[in-house]
Amino acid sequence: MTEPTQKKLTGLDFKTAGPAIALLLLCLVGFLLNPAFLSEGNITNLLTRSAFIGIIAVGATFVITAGGIDLSVGSMAAVIAGVMIIVMNSAVGTFGTGVTTVLIGCGCSIILGLGAGLINGLLTTKGKIEAFIVTLGTMGIFRSQVTYFADGGTLSLNYDIRGVYRPVYYDSFAGLPIPVWVFIVVAICGWLLLNRTAFGRYCTAIGSNESVAKYSAIKVDRVKTLTYVIQGLCVSLATIIYVPRLGSASSSTGVLWELEAIAAVIIGGTVLKGGYGRIGGTIMGALILTTIGNILNFTDMISNYLNGTMQGLIIIIAVWLQRGDWGRKHKDT
Repeated sequence: MTEPTQKKLTGLDFKTAGPAIALLLLCLVGFLLNPAFLSEGNITNLLTRSAFIGIIAVGATFVITAGGIDLSVGSMAAVIAGVMIIVMNSAVGTFGTGVTTVLIGCGCSIILGLGAGLINGLLTTKGKIEAFIVTLGTMGIFRSQVTYFADGGTLSLNYDIRGVYRPVYYDSFAGLPIPVWVFIVVAICGWLLLNRTAFGRYCTAIGSNESVAKYSAIKVDRVKTLTYVIQGLCVSLATIIYVPRLGSASSSTGVLWELEAIAAVIIGGTVLKGGYGRIGGTIMGALILTTIGNILNFTDMISNYLNGTMQGLIIIIAVWLQRGDWGRKHKDT
């Protein structure tokens, strides 16, 4: 058996299937700790919770593949949720408490997400500021804005509107919760865009070597800006299906979502330095993170308050595994 064949059988397949194998092992651990882990109610809850982070992580896959980073997604979700609630409550007097008001709020979310993503992208590309600094700054700006709008408290959605909006989170279709269906659609669109279009190839090329991409006549600034716009769109979609869950927004909304999104992307095999992205792996990564949190709720071995600690450790370990030849092999794929 030749070395390339051995690599294909023992290396490439394992790296591709690694996140799925890890997820299966986690499910086994969860079941052994508590058989209720595999109950219909728990699995439904797990999938629904994964949808929020998964949708945001799909957008993050494009940003990271192109060599960027976005630390503002959690704060962006919080301010979008807050403005959505303000707009819908204000629209009650004109449009009533029906579907029209909900659609106005959803439209507002899309516009805000696209706008916030565009701002991050332009500051990074046209402003020539490091993405880390830009999104760290907007993270603080967005978080302070929702705190200001809520006057340090909580913004609550009109009770009657919440009754109309509630099915977006709590209803199911063909046995799956609506948020899961949204996640599936976003994941499919993301996979097609990254793997079957010139835009996806450009993202990979820019992440691999931005200078070479420029010499190859790729419009680097435009492509990188669009990755942040896609990220903003994904955040807005996640927020649309998240708001009816609690019917409120505050300064604590979306806390650590950026950590979870980045962790999901890295766990899934996307290289943090850019140049290689996997939407399928990102989906597995989101499910793995949610499963870990779910398992912590079923056991007293580790406090569920340490969920953020676990996620941080996962990111460090995943990046460590990508260093050296690991990352280069992926970029050469």
